[in-house]
Amino acid sequence: MKSVLRIFCAAALLFSASSLYGQDKKDYARRIDSLIQSPNSPRPFNGVILITQNGKTKYSKVYGFEDSRTKVPLKMDDQFEIMSNTKPITAVLLLKQYEKGKVDLQAPIKKYLPSLTQSWADSVTVHHLLNHTHGIVDVEKPLLFKPGTEFKYGNLSNILLGKIIEKTSGRSYIQLATDLFKELHLKNTFCYSKDNRRNLVFGHMNKDNHFTPVENSFINDENMPADGVISTAEDMTLWNSLLHQGKILNSKSYKLMTTSSMLSQHDVFGKEKSGYGYNMRIVKYKSISYLGHTGLGDGFASLMVYVPGSDVSIVVMENQMSEDSHLYYYQEALIRDIVLESNLIRRK
Repeated sequence: MKSVLRIFCAAALLFSASSLYGQDKKDYARRIDSLIQSPNSPRPFNGVILITQNGKTKYSKVYGFEDSRTKVPLKMDDQFEIMSNTKPITAVLLLKQYEKGKVDLQAPIKKYLPSLTQSWADSVTVHHLLNHTHGIVDVEKPLLFKPGTEFKYGNLSNILLGKIIEKTSGRSYIQLATDLFKELHLKNTFCYSKDNRRNLVFGHMNKDNHFTPVENSFINDENMPADGVISTAEDMTLWNSLLHQGKILNSKSYKLMTTSSMLSQHDVFGKEKSGYGYNMRIVKYKSISYLGHTGLGDGFASLMVYVPGSDVSIVVMENQMSEDSHLYYYQEALIRDIVLESNLIRRK
C-alpha cells in the first residue's frame, strides 16, 4: 500500500510540475525551487543542482545534509560518488589511446586481453564494449547474444575497457585518470580511495524517507573504470563544457562517442528507445537533442546532461538512493525537463 501511495504521489507531483511548463519559461528557477520544496513530494531531495549556460551559472542550489547522523548541511564543493557517470570518463581515456594509434576500435578484444579464454574474445570488439553490445555476462561463460545485435548495459564492459586502457598505455587506470583530471583542472575530482575520502559525503539508502548511511563503498580497483570516480557539481559542469566544446578529444573521437550506434531504453530518458554512443546517451526531447548519463549506487544518484545547441549543462547529484525503484532519479528527471522547457534552450 505504501508503494502504491508513493507512486500516486509521484504521479500527482509530475502532473503538477508539468502544468508549470505552461507558465513563464523564464521562471525555471522558481519552478525548480517549488519542485524541490514541495511537501507533496514522495521523497525529499538531498543534494546539489548546478545549471549553466555558456559557462555562466543560471541556477545553483544545495539542499539537505552531508550525513544524516550529524545533519551538517551540504556544501556546493562537497564530493559525491558519481557511480556510472564514471563510464563516459572511461570512454574518453580509451579514445585517447585510440587517438594515439594504440587501440583499434574494430579489433577483437583478444588482441589486447590475450588471457581471455572464451572463443568470443575473437569476435567481440572494443567498439562493442564501448556501446554495450558485446553480449558478455561473465568472462567464463558463453555470450548472451551475437555481438552488435543487442544492447545490455552493465559494468563488465567498462572493467574490460579499463584493462585495455592499462594494457595499451602501460600505466594504471588510476594514474591515467588522475593525470587527466589534473590536466583539465578538475581539482576536486579523483578516483575513490577508502584511505583518503577528502570531502566525500556519506551516501544514504532511503527507505520510506528514513535515511541509513552507507558506511562501506563497494568500489575497488577492478570496478574503478565503471563506478569509481568522485567529483563535485562544479567539476562535472566543467567536464561537460570541456568535453562538448572539443577541449578533450579530437573531432573524430568526439563524434564517435556522441553518435548513436545502438538504441536502448532507460526510464529517465523516456519510455521509447533512444540512441547510445560510447558510454553516452543521445536523446531527443520533443525537438531538442541532448546528451547525458546517469549514476546510481552506494547511496548516491546523479544525472549529467548537456544540450549542445544551447551550451547548457545540467548537473544534479544526491547522496541518497531510494530503495523504491520508481523513485530513482525522481527530481533529477523533472529538473531536466523544466530546463529543457525553459528559455535557456534555443529552438529551431
